[in-house]
Amino acid sequence: MLVGYQCEECEEAVWLATTRTELTWLRNRRHIVREVLKHVSAGLDSWIMDGIEFLDRHEGHSTVIVSRSAS
Repeated sequence: MLVGYQCEECEEAVWLATTRTELTWLRNRRHIVREVLKHVSAGLDSWIMDGIEFLDRHEGHSTVIVSRSAS
């Protein structure tokens, strides 16, 4: 099962290597993740960085967490 974010306005989606629970956490705590990012030199997991980038591009749009079967 793959999970990711989808912008309901643009219909663009990103599929991230994590769980639905983690995506909900990231979407709800984006401001905290940005603060942490300022203070870590090694960077964050790639799914977090990819998720933040997607959410930033779709700021102000309605985004949902979606899933699909891995094929």
